[in-house]
Amino acid sequence: MSMKSLKERGLVIDPRTRAYLEPTRLLWTTNSGDGSEVIHPEGLLCSNGGQVTKEAPNACILSHKGEAPGILLDFGMELHGGIRISVVEGRFPSRNVRVRIRLGESAMEAMSDLGGPGNATNDHVARDSIVDVGLLGTTEFGTTGFRFARIDLLDEGTLELQSVQAVFLFRDIEYKGSFRSSDSLLNQIWETGAYTVHLNMQDYLWDGIKRDRMVWTGDMHPEVATISAVFGEHEIVPSSMDFKRDRSPLPMFMDMPTYSIWWLLVQHDWYMQHGNEGYLQEQRTYLTGLLRELAGKVMPDGTIDVYRPFLDWPASSNPAGVTAGVHALFVLAMQAGARLCRLLGEDEVVKLCESLERRLREIAPHHAFSKQAAALQGLAGLLDLSEANREVIAPNAPKGYSTFYGYYMLRARAEAGDIAGCFDSIRTYWGGMLELGATTFWEDFDIHWMDNAARIDELTPPGKIDVHGTYGGYCYKGYRHSLCHGWASGPTAWLSEYVLGITPVEPGFRRVRISPNLHDLDWVEGQYPTPHGIIHVRHEREKDGSVRTEYQVPSGVQVID
Repeated sequence: MSMKSLKERGLVIDPRTRAYLEPTRLLWTTNSGDGSEVIHPEGLLCSNGGQVTKEAPNACILSHKGEAPGILLDFGMELHGGIRISVVEGRFPSRNVRVRIRLGESAMEAMSDLGGPGNATNDHVARDSIVDVGLLGTTEFGTTGFRFARIDLLDEGTLELQSVQAVFLFRDIEYKGSFRSSDSLLNQIWETGAYTVHLNMQDYLWDGIKRDRMVWTGDMHPEVATISAVFGEHEIVPSSMDFKRDRSPLPMFMDMPTYSIWWLLVQHDWYMQHGNEGYLQEQRTYLTGLLRELAGKVMPDGTIDVYRPFLDWPASSNPAGVTAGVHALFVLAMQAGARLCRLLGEDEVVKLCESLERRLREIAPHHAFSKQAAALQGLAGLLDLSEANREVIAPNAPKGYSTFYGYYMLRARAEAGDIAGCFDSIRTYWGGMLELGATTFWEDFDIHWMDNAARIDELTPPGKIDVHGTYGGYCYKGYRHSLCHGWASGPTAWLSEYVLGITPVEPGFRRVRISPNLHDLDWVEGQYPTPHGIIHVRHEREKDGSVRTEYQVPSGVQVID
C-alpha cells in the first residue's frame, strides 16, 4: 500500500519529534545478600546507543538468584515519553524475560508501589507495569511524564543491559521569546515556565503530561499567555480551543460554567495578541450562543446560579470565596464578550453583555479573604486593586498562593503597583519548587511544604519529608500529584509583560506599550514575538536610578507612550 493511499484513508502524521535521551545519574541499586546483584551499573551512563550488538563491554548485568535486582536512573530533567531498553544477552530457563518498569516525576515516585499511603497510580496512563523484553533486541514501554526510571529483573537468571534510554516526544519549535536579567533565579523561573508549557504541547495543549493529559480551558488561560510570550501564534491553541468547542455543543458547558468563561477569555486574549480576525469570525455562532447561555445564569438580583462553581482546587475550602470569584469571572466574561461582539458587529449581544455587567456590578459578594477571589475582583474592577492587594493578597504572601491562580495574584499586585511584592513571591514560591529539584512547575504547591523537605531528585533521607508522596489534596494526593502542570507557568508570561513591559494596545500588536518594571534588577533584556516579527528590548538602570530603554520593533508595530 502506498503512502498516498494511506493518507486517503485518513493517515495522521504525528507533529511531534521523537528523540532519545541518555541517563545522567545512577541513584540506587539493590544490594542483596543472597547472591542477586547489579554488576557495572555505571555502564548505563556511557551513551551506548540503542542499536544492539554482540559486543557490549559497558553492559550492566542484572543477576537474579532469589531476589529481584533493580536500578534507579535519573534522566536529569522532566520529559514526556517512555523507555527504550536494549538487551545484549541473557541466561534464563526460558526465552521469556520479565522486567518491572516504574517511571516517576520524582525519585520516590519511581521507587513506590501502586496504592498505599503514597497514592501512586496508573491513572490516565500506565507508568508502573511488568513488561516482556526480548533478548538481543530493544523494547519500548510507556508514554507519560517522568524524569526517573526504576527497572527490576523479575525472572531468575542473568540479563545484560546495553542501554536504557528515554524516548522523548516533543514539538520541535523555536523559542522566539526570551527573558534575561541580572537575576539568574528569575531567568531560570522564566525558562522553567516556558519548558513546562512546551512539554504539554502534545497532541493538543494538555494540562499535564502524566495526569490529566487533557484539554482544560481553565488551565489553558495561563498556558496560552505563556505560549504567546514564548512561541508566538501556534496552531495548537486554536486546534485545542476548537476541540473543546466541538466536544461541548451548547447548551453544554465545557466541564463547568467557569471553564466556558475561560474559553471566552482565551479567545479575547488570543485575538489581542495575534489579531487573527478570520479565526475570530469562525467563533461567531458559538461565542454569541455561549454568552446567551451565561446570561441565563445571572439572576434578576445580580446573583449567579450555576452548578459546580469552581475557581481552583485550593480555593474549594472557602465556598464564600468561590462565590465571589465566580461572580468576578462573570464580570470579566461580559467585558470580553462585549469587546469581541463589537468587533463582530453583534450589536444585540453587545447590549446584552453591557446590561448584564451593570447588573453584576450592583452586587459584589465579599471575597471572604480568598486571594483567588480578591485577585479576580480587582482585575474585574469590582474591588479597588490597592485594597485587594493590601488587605487580602499581600498579607503573608506567598502563603495562600496556588500555582494556577498565582498568575492572577501577580497580575493584580502589579496593577496595584506592588512590583516588589511580585518579585518576592516569584522568587520564594516558584523558586521554592526549583530549590526542591523541580525542572518543571507543579500542579499545586504550598510554601509550608518547604519545611524539612527532601529534594525530589533524591531518595528521602531519614528525618526528611518526601514532598511528592506526603502532600497534596483533592484529585492530586501524594504521587498522583502532577509535577509538570501548564497552569503553573504564569511567571513566564508575567515577567515578559510586566518586567520586559511589553503589552499589545491594539489587536495583533499594531500598537504596543513598552513599560518596564525593574525593581531591584540592574538590567533586563529579551524578545517578544508578534505577527509582524520579533520585538527586542533592553532596559538598564543608570547611576542616577533612571532606566534607559532601547528597543527594536518590526515594521507594522507602533510604540506608544
